[in-house]
Amino acid sequence: QVQLVESGGGLVQPGGSLRLSCAANGISFSIYDMAWYRQAPGKERELVAQITSGNINDYADSVKGRFTISRDNAENKVYLQMNRLKPEDTAVYYCNAALLSRINYWGQGTQVTVSS
Repeated sequence: QVQLVESGGGLVQPGGSLRLSCAANGISFSIYDMAWYRQAPGKERELVAQITSGNINDYADSVKGRFTISRDNAENKVYLQMNRLKPEDTAVYYCNAALLSRINYWGQGTQVTVSS
């Protein structure tokens, strides 16, 4: 059974930092492209950052220079380091595992709230 379990969300003040983690079980983690998406209330889910199986990273323009995605294939984990957080970063953040654009798995999401 495939499971993606996110952790690390919470409430943080503007300008603060959070580190999200996603633990993957039931997949050959190293061959999957991994990504973080987010969905704010009333908005569509959007791609935040992705890291391919070959460790190529890409980011949404809104988070470039503030967020960093990384992966640990030995631990079957992907991380999202979020710095200089803004209120507009408030959303539910989802972990995604994709293979050849045909297989997609999702985590249950973790809430990130940026507010003073």
